[in-house]
Parts: sequence; structure tokens; C-alpha cells
Amino acid sequence: MSGSLSRILSIARKEVRQLQRDRLTFGMVLGIPLMQLLLFGYAINQDVRHLRAAVADQAGTSCSRQLVADAQASQVIDVVATAHTAEELESLLRRGRVVVGLLIPHDFERRLAQEGRPRAQLLVDGSDPVVLQSVRGLLDLPACGRAAAPSTATFALRAYYNPERRSPVQIVPGLIGVILTMTMTLFTAVAIVRERERGNLELLITTPVRTPELMAGKILPYMGIGMIQVTVILAVGSLLFGVPIRGTLADTYAAGLAFVTATLTLGLLISTLAQTQFQAFQLTFFSFLPQILLSGFMFPFDGMPRAAQWLAETFPLTHFVRIIRGVMLRGAALGELHGELVPLAAFFAVTLAASILRFRKRLD
Repeated sequence: MSGSLSRILSIARKEVRQLQRDRLTFGMVLGIPLMQLLLFGYAINQDVRHLRAAVADQAGTSCSRQLVADAQASQVIDVVATAHTAEELESLLRRGRVVVGLLIPHDFERRLAQEGRPRAQLLVDGSDPVVLQSVRGLLDLPACGRAAAPSTATFALRAYYNPERRSPVQIVPGLIGVILTMTMTLFTAVAIVRERERGNLELLITTPVRTPELMAGKILPYMGIGMIQVTVILAVGSLLFGVPIRGTLADTYAAGLAFVTATLTLGLLISTLAQTQFQAFQLTFFSFLPQILLSGFMFPFDGMPRAAQWLAETFPLTHFVRIIRGVMLRGAALGELHGELVPLAAFFAVTLAASILRFRKRLD
């Protein structure tokens, strides 16, 4: 027994020393639980507040202005834009600029004196049922200091894009980004590491292939694989779950291609950081977890603390979720969402440049 215990302790000491030398794994022992605790504790919030809203106050009276002020005081909405007509509010919703629109009509004062008729309208991006549920708290907001009669609501609610409140309509478009993030990053994360472990990297160095050419050749096949995955998800989502594609297929595939390209460069960067394929898997998971939690795929983006939103803006998945939901659910054209394409292009340029620089540094 004493000999067996001694051998067990020897193996344990050897494992501890190996962990001490493997700084990446040792860091994740503390890093992963701390990251999960912070993400779930601070960033994940089902009590959604401060939703981006636009107002079209056609009445322009003191009572209409007070109604807008009371709606903001509830902290459910933050007015970030103004409009003049319902069409302008719908355009802001379609482009993803806001998720709530307040329409106060010209005859607002006359409606206050009538019963059985809503005083104003709430236009809501109902693709996310959580947002829709949060906005319902404004329906009976007192108008001009007067509570509405039991049979009369202050606001009439108009839910756009997912009036049936079906979860697959909200989940499937974002799931395209989640699946592509996991697979594309992982594929390229092991690309250079695998060449090194098999001894092929030295052979590539001796060829006339330059570093940018090597990087481009590594990601090109996976761009095609990414488009195949997009096709499979769209087909299954449409056939089994009835998820609509209100925009054009060309815009849908163009958005997918832009995202796949940006995500592949993240995998290349991880590949230059990792020493082994196991480390590449670890770094891929480490980068995947905050993206899926903070991108707006699982939880409403507006309900997150400001610091979490700033961090999420650096992730490509955040911008792709907005783009793909805008195209598929709201019927927006890709040109209307150009503000989300610019961060994807910037992410692609930065990560590709960093990958090339790190690859050269490691081979000098």
C-alpha cells in the first residue's frame, strides 16, 4: 500500500508541475469560473429596461410631452430618436435603430376625453418576446396625470415581425451566427497548430508561399463550408419551424459570408497563440462563451449593463445577430444595416493583421 501511495503522489506531483508549465490551462482554472460568474451575475438580466425608443409626437401639446416624459421616467424606454410619422417609426424599427416607437396622434387631446379608444400607439419590435413583455407595462400608463378607464388603455400595442411570439422565429436567425462562430473558429484555430504538430510547417516555410497567401489559403475552403452550413440552417429553420426570410436571399448570404470571413480570422489568431490542438480548443471555448451570452442571441442586448454592452460591441457575433435578424425578420436591406458591417470589416482587418504578425514573429 505504501508503494502504491508513493507512486500515486509522484504522478500527482508530475501533473501539478505540468499544469504550472502550461500557463494557459492554469489560467483557465481561475479564468473560466470568474468569467462565468461575472457574465451571469451582471450581464444577464431578464428585467429589461432602457429600451431604445423613438417618438412621433404629432399632437405637440403639454399633455403629449408629459406622456413621453412619464414613459421615460418608468425606465422601460430611453428616447434616442424622433420621427414625424408612423412610416418613419417603422423605418427606424426595420433598420434596428430602435425597438420601440411611440406614436401620439394629432387628436390626442380629444382622445383623452373619450372612453373605449386608446390615446396613442406603441410600435414594438416583437421578434423578442422578452422585449414585448417588458413594454406591456406601459399600456396603462396614466395620460396627462389621469388614469385610463378600465375599458380604455393609454396605448394600443402593435407588435411587428413576430406577432405570434414564437420562440423559433427569434432563435433560429441568431443560431446561424452561434453555429458559425463555434465551427469556423474551431476549424481554423487548429489549422496552423495541426501543421506544426505534423511537421508540415517547416515544409511550408521553405516554399515560396508568403504569409498572407498561407492565411488566405487556410480560410478559403472554410468559407465554402460556412455557406453550406448557412444553407442547411435556413432550410431546416424554414421547413420545420416556419421561420420567415422577409429579406432577400442575396442579402442573407452576403451577411453570412461577411461574418464567416471575420470569424475565420479569429480562429487563425487563436492558432498562432496556441502551442497544441488542446490549447486551441481551450481558447476557442474561452472566446465563444462571452460572445454567445453578450451578443443579444440569448438575452436582450438593451437589458445589459453599459460596460457589458461596450464589451459586446467588440464581438463579431453581436453585429451579425443584428444583421441577420434585420434581414430575415424585419425585411431590411443589407445597405440599411451598413453600420453593422463596418465593425465586421474592422474586426477582420485587425485579427488578420495580428495573425500575420504573430505568425512571422514565431517563425523568425
